[in-house]
Amino acid sequence: MRINVFISASGYCSRRAAERLVALGQVKINGLIAEKNSLVEENDIVQVNDEVIQLTSEKDYIILNKPVGITCTGLRTVEGNIIDFVNYPKRLFPIGRLDKDSEGLIILTNDGPIAHKILHSEHGHEKEYIVTVDHPIDEEFINGMSNGVLVGNVVTKRCKVSMIDEYTFRIILTQGLNRQIRKMAKSFGFKVVKLQRIRIMNIQLENLEIGKWRNLTEKELIHLKDQLKEEESNENFN
Repeated sequence: MRINVFISASGYCSRRAAERLVALGQVKINGLIAEKNSLVEENDIVQVNDEVIQLTSEKDYIILNKPVGITCTGLRTVEGNIIDFVNYPKRLFPIGRLDKDSEGLIILTNDGPIAHKILHSEHGHEKEYIVTVDHPIDEEFINGMSNGVLVGNVVTKRCKVSMIDEYTFRIILTQGLNRQIRKMAKSFGFKVVKLQRIRIMNIQLENLEIGKWRNLTEKELIHLKDQLKEEESNENFN
């Protein structure tokens, strides 16, 4: 098993974060500093910053209604990090990010492979947000946001946008550019004053209080895994 896959499968962090740890020389296999393509065999001892990492068969999946001010990082050295905030009895890591000044749904797990599938599938996984801006919106704004916006050197994908009231709209994205919604709104002269994520794929925030977390239900998890499995089958078929 490749070293980044092993670390991710252990639940220590995501696969991408594991690649960064390897690149920084913070990972050892049997006492030797690991390289990008190093392989881990059955009886090898893997350490991250001198902590021994082992595979675990028991996986946990929770969702958090993240408050503003909490940073979506597994680095415990960062003040206000999401791991210390949740204070879960096992090591978990967040799937993806939600800006420090945004709130709402984020999934945390120790299941590296499923996190990788959610983050890196070629299929655009829907993420739904409720957004409030600083002055009244109109149909021109809604249509402009829906049809793609030039952000830096990239035109955003077409997306679903609908008005809730004169200051608030709903938006469903299938991509995840850095601070995408804020930058899209800014291009039309609007400032986002509140941004809440309420859904990732089939997982809904619903009535979960800000700052609280809960375990995924069995029904939610089965639906999520079935969707990812179907996508994987379609990719292999194509």
